[in-house]
Amino acid sequence: MGVMCLKFGIVCVSDRCSAGLCEDRSGKVIAEMLAPLSDSTVYRLVPDEKTQIEAVLKALADEESADVVFTTGGTGFAPRDVTPEATCAVIERSAPGISEAIRIKSLAVTPNAMLSRAVSGIRGKTLIVNLPGSPKAVKESLEVVLPVLPHAAETLSGNTLNCGGNYGK
Repeated sequence: MGVMCLKFGIVCVSDRCSAGLCEDRSGKVIAEMLAPLSDSTVYRLVPDEKTQIEAVLKALADEESADVVFTTGGTGFAPRDVTPEATCAVIERSAPGISEAIRIKSLAVTPNAMLSRAVSGIRGKTLIVNLPGSPKAVKESLEVVLPVLPHAAETLSGNTLNCGGNYGK
């Protein structure tokens, strides 16, 4: 089987970035790391507003047909951190193993990783993964997730031929 070319969505969730007060460095890290797997990436920038986050996640999954959408930011304890709630409102099935794996890796770096409320889940044929807001944490998180993305997208598209250890059969 050839290398799969995936369509990605990147959503920066930040009041400050959306107001033009600072630059989204985490979204750029995501785009750079995804480049080898994709020739199509859609980028959106939204404030920490649950309804706006929900709307952009729905649009990327339903209208843009993204295979995977990564959010960055809004996953902590701050009062305006509502990315997980917005994600939970739009997903149809959860994928907790992804967020658990990211937290396990992050805990080896900092105890603050246990403060992450990030979630992952599926809407239609789109995988949505919440990532932290810092560029360093985004890089560490994506290193965990990247190896499983082609298989995740393949199975979400309905191709289950290689599921259950049937590789090469």
